[in-house]
Amino acid sequence: MKGRLLLVEDDPNLVELLTWHLEREAFRVDHTPDGEEALMLAKEAPPDLILLDWMIEGVSGLEVCRRLRRTPGVAQVPIIMITGRDEESERILGLETGADDYLAKPFSPRELVARVGAVLRRSRPAQSSEQLRFADLEMDLAGYRVRRDGRNIALGPTEFRLLRHLMEHPRRVFSRERLLNAVWGRDREIEIRTVDVHVRRLRQALDAPGKPELIRTVRQAGYALDDEAA
Repeated sequence: MKGRLLLVEDDPNLVELLTWHLEREAFRVDHTPDGEEALMLAKEAPPDLILLDWMIEGVSGLEVCRRLRRTPGVAQVPIIMITGRDEESERILGLETGADDYLAKPFSPRELVARVGAVLRRSRPAQSSEQLRFADLEMDLAGYRVRRDGRNIALGPTEFRLLRHLMEHPRRVFSRERLLNAVWGRDREIEIRTVDVHVRRLRQALDAPGKPELIRTVRQAGYALDDEAA
């Protein structure tokens, strides 16, 4: 089995189609059409990835995504949003809320399977006991944990990979293009603005009262991990 997926979708025909394609690729698929039940299922047995429709019964997919990102134990689970909304503002809203990827209807089931595989490859941390440290920041790669000044920080999988890359190269400035290649890979084309969205989310997660910002923006150059960030 390649992984266990939670499909949150209220269109029975689409559920049947996607389940068939995913199970054919050796994924196990659990399903619910309801947002509240999705939250309950994810907390009881965190899946490897969540496929989340924007418009579902009960709590909206956007709100489900927002709550999951605030919930210890499931905050790191990758989320791909499935939606009929394809405007740039809607895609950015989905990413800012916590989604790791975004797929607009209509789409090919083969593309969805490919996206699932790509997100899972990027989200699974290396099996290592290595610890990364910078200033008062600690990253446990094997335990998939981040702490600042002893305080646990919940990060989504994309922010975890982004922070790992920056911690492996402290004080080095990376352009947005370099970060796209290093963190997202070359699985598909991703808008350059996606980097800014995830850097902003990472900054918010790392922010601590009385502590300096750790991510420095270098105008027309990119971003760096720096404990003297301006």
